[in-house]
Amino acid sequence: MKKLTVTIITLNEEKKIKRCLDSVVPFADEIVVVDSLSTDSTKDICATYSNLKFIEQKWLGYSEQKNLANDLSTNDWIFSIDADEEVSDKLQQSIIEWKKTDSNDNECFEMDRLTNYCGKWIRRCGWYPDTKIRIWNRKAGKWKGAIHEVIDFAMDMTTTKLYGDLLHYSFETDADYRRQMFNFAEIGGKAYFEKGKRNATFYCIVSPLVTFVRQYIVRLGFLEGKAGFKICRTAAQATLHKYRTLRQLIKQNS
Repeated sequence: MKKLTVTIITLNEEKKIKRCLDSVVPFADEIVVVDSLSTDSTKDICATYSNLKFIEQKWLGYSEQKNLANDLSTNDWIFSIDADEEVSDKLQQSIIEWKKTDSNDNECFEMDRLTNYCGKWIRRCGWYPDTKIRIWNRKAGKWKGAIHEVIDFAMDMTTTKLYGDLLHYSFETDADYRRQMFNFAEIGGKAYFEKGKRNATFYCIVSPLVTFVRQYIVRLGFLEGKAGFKICRTAAQATLHKYRTLRQLIKQNS
């Protein structure tokens, strides 16, 4: 049976980390938690689990923090999960069955992610299936990207889907969603500037509308009721903030 290390990055996750850890215990041969100097009880909660490495590291960035967790793992096979996620019973069984099979280094495994918004599971707005590659051999690739990080594979990969959902408890309030979206928007605007993008004014006008129409109309966000409207409206506002951030940086450096 293959050995699998579960990797998690954390910062003040005392409300969610136990649910996450409990869901990976049935199949994890090792758990590596890289914590960005939490000031709550995250470390104490993690200390109650056996076979868990807890490493404190000042924030390096999403990709760098996750790559550090991979480097600290004993096993080559990695399952990356966020602290606000939970492995469903069906996905647990899929992973347990997968561990009994043979896999090559150039194989990776994806799963669907289902996100909870203020107590409601969202299946529209383009949110589901939010398919993610989360299991792979660390020799095949590393994380890259400032936000919405992805795995940069060094070889051609074969991707197989595992059945069952990864449950994402990300947004308990409207403010949680807005805060995250605007934070990502600011990072995204800065990343665009560093890449040399310079046509911010046009996108300030067009992109927010395109974002709203795509999520609310094309991807059926209106069927999610009030929650769907709030999600799509905030996404459009965050898109505007991203290009305003880019425009401000252009002016400051012109």
